[in-house]
Amino acid sequence: MPEHVISKGHVSAGNSVRKTSGVVRAFIYSAMLFAVYLSPLEQLVFGDWGKEDYSHCWLIPFVLAYLLWEKRKELAVPSAGSWVGMAPFLAGVMLFWVGELGGEYYTMYLSLWLVVIGLVWLHCGWQKIKITGFAFILALTMFPLPYILNSNISLRLQLISSRLGVALLHIYGMSAYREGNVIDMGFTQLQVVEACSGLRYLFPLMVLSLILAYWLKGHIWKRIALFLSSMPIAIMVNGLRIAVTGVLYSLWGATVAEGFFHGFSGWLIFMLTIPVLLAVMWVLRRLPPASSQATDKQQNSPQSDSTIGPRRSAFSSLLRPVFIIAILLLGATAVLSRTVEFREKVPIAKPLRDFPTQVSGWTGVKAPMEQQFIDALHFSDYAMLDYNNGQGKSVSFYTAYYESQRKGEATHSPESCLPGSGWLFREAGTVDVPIGSGQSMRVKRAFMEKVGTKELIYYWFPMQGRTLTSLYEVKVYTFWYAFTRHRTDIALVRLITPAYQNEPPSETEARLQNFTKEIAPVLREYLPE
Repeated sequence: MPEHVISKGHVSAGNSVRKTSGVVRAFIYSAMLFAVYLSPLEQLVFGDWGKEDYSHCWLIPFVLAYLLWEKRKELAVPSAGSWVGMAPFLAGVMLFWVGELGGEYYTMYLSLWLVVIGLVWLHCGWQKIKITGFAFILALTMFPLPYILNSNISLRLQLISSRLGVALLHIYGMSAYREGNVIDMGFTQLQVVEACSGLRYLFPLMVLSLILAYWLKGHIWKRIALFLSSMPIAIMVNGLRIAVTGVLYSLWGATVAEGFFHGFSGWLIFMLTIPVLLAVMWVLRRLPPASSQATDKQQNSPQSDSTIGPRRSAFSSLLRPVFIIAILLLGATAVLSRTVEFREKVPIAKPLRDFPTQVSGWTGVKAPMEQQFIDALHFSDYAMLDYNNGQGKSVSFYTAYYESQRKGEATHSPESCLPGSGWLFREAGTVDVPIGSGQSMRVKRAFMEKVGTKELIYYWFPMQGRTLTSLYEVKVYTFWYAFTRHRTDIALVRLITPAYQNEPPSETEARLQNFTKEIAPVLREYLPE
């Protein structure tokens, strides 16, 4: 009997030591992660989650807490940490610097996610990673997509929703014509702006379908089908909302397309998607094969071939190599990211407000930009002029300079904004433009079409002596130049000329190439090398 009591006492003491050790480590790690990821966390919570497209993200932490609480018994087994967890941990630290130097918040969000997975794996082992696997997957839905993906998805959803809305209006018997994301109903025009793209339906509905798929007891294909069904459902209800708005507009006027009624109708339409999703779930449950009740309950304590040594005391565990290495890497990351300025602001060589109105045989007239666009684009300086060659042919010139590309404040591509106003990009690609002395410059090129109007566009990104043609290249060089030069300054140059009636495409191309040849050396005088 005494031996039994002693044995129980040893077990109880061991459990107490493990709990104390875990609490101490968790507190230290939390403090270090907060120090490293303070800026991205502030952007995530107070910036991204404040946008209506991602306001549902506020609920996800509570869902994650419930999922972990639901697994509390399975997580109560002894941990068997593994050095394998160092792989995702190091990958997360590397992604932090990619995001920090490249000016991309999403990369830093993924960094935090990987670092947390790595720490759990290092101290708790693969078995507990599997137990909490769905929680980690769901945690990814808290992170808004990168601007490049978000804007492209939003634009495509706007166009799809516009087409669907017009089709439903035609079925109802109303006359409607679509130009891009603008629906002309004769008596008025409805613009399917970014706020009406359907992202506010799509993202929360995808999260809900993911949770329902997790709880659905059935074959894996049923879970995948349930999750994928959220996408067409969201698109359909958004098209229905646009069509309903058009019908009600004809009855009650503009009040149905703005203000409280507009927001309330969106909320009401979204609530209708939930029973539709539940109906899809009900149907899938009744389809063969029969539901599987098998679970992955663990019968044995987790084991690992590379198990980290046994715990002795709450303080001795803090002296273990795995803990020391992780803390040193996090500490170095926090110190370097806060003390070294990797993105020095490089002022423009000459202010763009002084950009000449006379360039060779071209005479320009300066055009102002509305303040709302100036505030949204975050550039340091810009110039916008309409040039004419004296023969009735014109070229629209626009350039914007960014003295430092910081997270959330970077250049954008015309491909992400012009199609939303009805322009369709045709023959898009790159072309080499001769600029004299046997040299050429590669630019992005496309013909834009919109209701009988056709224009040719060239654009490129001058960056510290290099000419780039895509945002993906921009991200790569932003990271590299921040690391090697401590500079991220860049400019966007956009040229547009109309394709005049009965004018052959070769003549339109020649005009814009000639203007590019004339403007390129002038522009170099204004941009820093």
